[in-house]
Amino acid sequence: MSSDRPRLRSLLFVPGTRTGWLAKAEAAGADAAILDLEDAVPPAGKTAARADVAEAVANATGDMALLVRINPLDGWAGAEDLRAVAHPRLAGVVLPKVTGPADVRLADRLLTWCEREHGLPVGRLALVPLLESAAALREAYEIGRAAPRVAYLGAVTGKGGDVERAVGYRWSRDGTETLALRSRVLLDARAAAVPCPVAGLWTDVADLDGLRAFAGQNRSLGYEGMMAIHPSHVPVINEVFTPSPEELARYERLVAAVDRARASGAGAITFEGDMVDEAMAARARAALRDHATPPGS
Repeated sequence: MSSDRPRLRSLLFVPGTRTGWLAKAEAAGADAAILDLEDAVPPAGKTAARADVAEAVANATGDMALLVRINPLDGWAGAEDLRAVAHPRLAGVVLPKVTGPADVRLADRLLTWCEREHGLPVGRLALVPLLESAAALREAYEIGRAAPRVAYLGAVTGKGGDVERAVGYRWSRDGTETLALRSRVLLDARAAAVPCPVAGLWTDVADLDGLRAFAGQNRSLGYEGMMAIHPSHVPVINEVFTPSPEELARYERLVAAVDRARASGAGAITFEGDMVDEAMAARARAALRDHATPPGS
């Protein structure tokens, strides 16, 4: 089931107390919205927000994928969240405060129970563990392998918040202090065969140039998307994580050139100044295949 997860370039957080803002997320072009029942909801409002989010998921239309960030599973609130929001329209669940693979296995068992209760195929709902502690970041590979439904796993290294506090880095606009961390977590996710790893966050709402540079850095590392906190960030993220027509055209030319060379018995060839062979053609074919259908579909 995990290999069928759709690509998501942009995953926009929407407070669970503001489900009406889903329209803004869709208008911004977000591939997915993450309805937040954790940090965005004060303790006194958890029950009401849970009901509102469940209703919003059940009544949703359109192509935008919907995920829900539940409360941690160290108490009943998270389990109640899962049972309330499980629905055929739900794409997945974002699991906060993960400490290790045991947390993922627990969430997987509970999601399986919810799927059976709602008549959904087992494994239908994706699970997105958030690596918010030093222990979780160190265990990224084992967390990624803990359940087949794990998807969209990556390093979320925004300014301030849990990760900065846990690791102790000092955030900078160019991201130098988290580059090694984001790279290692991505390698762990790929080694664990986690589909569609995503990064994040960029918290400066007005600094779109900084966002573009940070998103470009994440794409260069191999991430396929980013989480976002403001609708204005979505178009920038989508643009960065979408190959340009020129890139796709070059992939097509490269594949054609390598195919012609193979037909004539040649291996490596010079293509537009670069030495290429079947390995480069395979990469180009994969990119063309991945982007033949719109993200989120």
